[in-house]
Amino acid sequence: MLRKTISAGLLAVMMAPVAPAFAQVDFGAYLAGRQAGNDNDFANGAIYFSKALQSDPANPFLLESALSSYMALGQFDQAEVLARDMANRRYPSPIADLMVNVADASTGNWDGIFEALEAGRSIGPLVDGLTQAWAHMGLGNIQRALAQFDQVIESDGMTSYGRTHKAYALASVGDFGGAEEQFANGIQYSRQSAIAHVEILSQLDRNDDALALLERVFGTQLDPALANLRDDLQAGTAVPYAAVATPVEGLADLYHLVANLMQADASDAYTLLFVRAASYLAPQNTPAVLMTASLLEGLGQYELANAAYATVSRDDPSFPSAEIGRAEVLRAAGKFEAAIEVLDALARSFPDLPDVFVNKGDVMRQSGEMQDAKAAYTRALALYDEAAPMRWFVYYTRGIANHQLDLWPEAEADFRAALAIQPDHPQVLNYLGYSLVERNEKLDEALDMIQRAVAARPDNGAIVDSLGWVLFRLGQYDDAVGYLEEAASLEPVDPVINDHLGDAYWAVGRVIEARFQWQRALSFDPEETDAKRIRDKLSRGLDLVLQDEGADPIKVARGDD
Repeated sequence: MLRKTISAGLLAVMMAPVAPAFAQVDFGAYLAGRQAGNDNDFANGAIYFSKALQSDPANPFLLESALSSYMALGQFDQAEVLARDMANRRYPSPIADLMVNVADASTGNWDGIFEALEAGRSIGPLVDGLTQAWAHMGLGNIQRALAQFDQVIESDGMTSYGRTHKAYALASVGDFGGAEEQFANGIQYSRQSAIAHVEILSQLDRNDDALALLERVFGTQLDPALANLRDDLQAGTAVPYAAVATPVEGLADLYHLVANLMQADASDAYTLLFVRAASYLAPQNTPAVLMTASLLEGLGQYELANAAYATVSRDDPSFPSAEIGRAEVLRAAGKFEAAIEVLDALARSFPDLPDVFVNKGDVMRQSGEMQDAKAAYTRALALYDEAAPMRWFVYYTRGIANHQLDLWPEAEADFRAALAIQPDHPQVLNYLGYSLVERNEKLDEALDMIQRAVAARPDNGAIVDSLGWVLFRLGQYDDAVGYLEEAASLEPVDPVINDHLGDAYWAVGRVIEARFQWQRALSFDPEETDAKRIRDKLSRGLDLVLQDEGADPIKVARGDD
């Protein structure tokens, strides 16, 4: 498959660092740039690597590092200068080659793309092959372009992508029948290609087929952009073809495709360079813009992510998705009130969009406003179709809010409603099972739930801890120790897990180890209520603490004298 090609070929070449050979470099600036790079601080990376270049302007490592920083920032004018410098010096750098191709495509310099390829500058077989095809389209050489698309189609692992882009090209010149033939041969749909196919079918006066495809790929719960498309189709409108209509848009879609393909294998910072290139060439390619913002958010660059989301205009059908993303960025940055303001404004404009209320519930829950979170989740559930796949998650999160509000019957009902939709979801099984253990209710059922959760997620420390803890509650202390030791090895700095392991050690008579684990738990900043109980156990032992709480001491539970 192509992912294997990406991993073994494209990534191996593209991610190989340029060797940092230094002459009289400003090492202070260099080290500051390296630290900024490690922190994904692209703004300071651009500043410090550029400063270091002043003392060593021909250094390939500094050039590529500064280039990457500027591309990650979306500052392509500065990036182009560095990329052309590297190309002129004949430094091997797929990143520089990518930037030069982007700059040439943006100005219609298609001959420049061919000159670079003839000079041996390569990004990878898929990118090179489709870039040549789109460059031929840019020069008006349609037959040569189609022949080049066919070469990609015939390449191992690239057939689906070649057919998709050939379909785009044919549709862009009005050959909708030829474009449909490419899709009819079978492809792997992206959002963009599925929309393109829908538009092509509509242009062929096949709106019913277009509607069927739309539902097959996206389901019935559609975002505003897709809902508008569905409404036009249902009204009998011949939807114009606009998905990928120019060679520049073709390259943008290609870079977005590569970003998606490499995401599982490459770092987010590296993937960002490709999706930034896509967004630069086609700012109207909202999926690429949203991916850019999402990657920046994942890298902790909240201001840059916020700025990317803000580029989606209010009249864009994907505006609600962008605003939800912006609210999530604000929430991640701890700006809960600002996030709620964004979501409340969105709810006024889109009162029937359930995702707005799901996200509002998440923000409210994280900020501790459980009653408001519950209300938001309830509103979302009322808006979702019965078949909507997200309903399980909203029941689950509303269950957490109810649990925090000490409304256990309602919480249990929500968790069971979530399991009715997703019977084997480990998070729900674990939360409900653990809660039943803490309440000392239905322990056999709780044990079964948690065992199923562990079978699904054996490397999740919190879930393994739950299994150990239910065994502890059932009096199976020796078995509990094994699972709790495993949980502590998976989550070594979790205060709750270390506290549980201390209790289990106490129960099997390993008193010194129990006290050691309780001390560890205290060192990991537990909740104050838990910390007070741990200190009491350290002072007097677990048996006396349990006795004060009205429970049987461990010795009694074991049947000791």
